Amino acid sequence: MFKRFLTSHIQEFAKKYPVVTLLGPRQSGKTTLVRAAFPEKPYVNMEDAEHRALASVDPKRFMDNYPDGAIFDEVQRVPHLLSFIQVKVDEADRKGLYILTGSHQAELHSAVSQSLAGRTSLLKLLPLSLHEMRSSDLSDPLEEIILKGGYPKVYKERLPVSNAYSSYFQTYVERDVRQILQIKDLIQFERFIKLIASRIGQLINYASLACDVGVSAVTIKEWISVLEATYIVTRVEPYFENFGKRLIKSPKIYFIDTGLICHLLGIETVDRLVRDPLYGNIFENWVVLELIKSRYNQALDPRFYFYRDVLGKEVDLLFQKGSRLIPIEIKSSKTFSPSFLEGLQYFHQQASQKAEAGAVIYAGEKTQKLGHFELFNAENCWKAIVH
Repeated sequence: MFKRFLTSHIQEFAKKYPVVTLLGPRQSGKTTLVRAAFPEKPYVNMEDAEHRALASVDPKRFMDNYPDGAIFDEVQRVPHLLSFIQVKVDEADRKGLYILTGSHQAELHSAVSQSLAGRTSLLKLLPLSLHEMRSSDLSDPLEEIILKGGYPKVYKERLPVSNAYSSYFQTYVERDVRQILQIKDLIQFERFIKLIASRIGQLINYASLACDVGVSAVTIKEWISVLEATYIVTRVEPYFENFGKRLIKSPKIYFIDTGLICHLLGIETVDRLVRDPLYGNIFENWVVLELIKSRYNQALDPRFYFYRDVLGKEVDLLFQKGSRLIPIEIKSSKTFSPSFLEGLQYFHQQASQKAEAGAVIYAGEKTQKLGHFELFNAENCWKAIVH
């Protein structure tokens, strides 16, 4: 079993709050984590139609079955239950009574904020990080991990990557999104999500996507919001503060998992991956998510942005550390070039009062100081934001 770094944090939060809520994509390992972290608690899967029916018909009696608390998995399927959980935790006045998981953040966030405000902590678990894999003695080469992605099941069951993600897409992506949006034309939606996969790391252009897919820009915005709510994609927003330059205000889009990107782009082998024209974008996506995972795995908010002005000058990521900003450049090359530092140097010129050091993350092997900046290999990319 893989070691999940969030385990100790979720156990600590259970000592401070009556409810702990764990959000994340389907199959990211939420169930395995909470059952291992709280083995004494009864486990109830709300995907089970019988449990769902019992909780819907007589929620009070259903809750009475668990006087000492429980793990309620995929609780967004029964959002009305949260008000009954609120009553129970207020009556019991105990910490760590209920552990909730969910894979639809908008739906669950809304219900939790209404019923459990001040009574629960909210944590997020994404697919496995490379750091977690290496800590569990997984020795697969980096490019193979980028191809396979981070879903634990792919590694535990040694699934052929094309089969695993074809099944994942049909079972979860299409089903969940279809359930929320009532999409009638699945072929059109597949065209949309494949287009998104081909534009990772780029500024979102709603009008262009709408034209290519054949729907309105409003529909594209709605579809992207649902992909984000179901943990298929995430947006990284531009840093808005004006440093004397006009700044771009469109966000960038990244997938939560590179294995799904490769599936959508028809990339099935490592050889094809590293030769693909989009490999640089896929590598950037992988690094960005590794850094986001590193923050979530410490129970911290990500606080990542990017910088781009109207002149096209850009820094891939800005990590906000208090009032300071650490610029980070991401390069898929295995050989370092001094040109990698140009974006960092430009940002320091524009934001000298806020800029702090800086890092280049690349696909080579070295990790070393480069004057004010630091070079990190991809294996240790998480160290770029640990100071």
